[in-house]
Amino acid sequence: MVRTLVRSMLTTGTIFLASPCLAQATTRMCDVSEQAGTPCLSSHKHLPKLPAGPLYWHLDEFRSKADAERSAVQTSSVVESFGSIWLFTLERAAWRPRAGRHVSTIGPLPVKAARTYSAEYLRSVFLPGATAPLHVHSGPEAFYALGGDTCLETPAGVQIGRGNGNSLVIQAGPPMLLMAIGRSERRGFALILHDAEQPPTTLTQAWQPSGLCARELANDQAKAAPGK
Repeated sequence: MVRTLVRSMLTTGTIFLASPCLAQATTRMCDVSEQAGTPCLSSHKHLPKLPAGPLYWHLDEFRSKADAERSAVQTSSVVESFGSIWLFTLERAAWRPRAGRHVSTIGPLPVKAARTYSAEYLRSVFLPGATAPLHVHSGPEAFYALGGDTCLETPAGVQIGRGNGNSLVIQAGPPMLLMAIGRSERRGFALILHDAEQPPTTLTQAWQPSGLCARELANDQAKAAPGK
């Protein structure tokens, strides 16, 4: 099925899948289900101001929600996903919580000046070949994958993240296509840090991808074929 779709996309130049996931455009709050499909909103946080200097997204793992909340600061959000308690924090690169296991620091985030900000944290599970509708963001977006491979295509080209813990960052503005590539499901989080007076996400048809992520997926699927 995936190979047939990929051949069709490469031939026609169309990057839409039969059942695209309404990923970053979603406002549906997450529940206990973590099945592949439409991503959900894990947390929304209003931020009257941000720390001075270059800003990073810190991901830390805790044994309990109470432990995470004790380590939280004003720019932190506590999220329960993928069998763990997570503390997501926007801070300088050297910042660390008082406890917990530090998992990743992603950035710097190319944030533009605004009166106030909002942070949207999304959770997603994509099977290889799953994608989201074409969209733009009013602030930078960062991705972190616990497992699986990531492809992000924009008019400027393509970014690829491979293996557990891969991360990507994109600035506000350009239209984008996010696709899970590789040979296993992609489980991960996304952060959209945006001007609170602007919508975080706007769907668009003003640009069409050239098939760079579809080609990566096709190569991955070819490697998995018998005899490869």
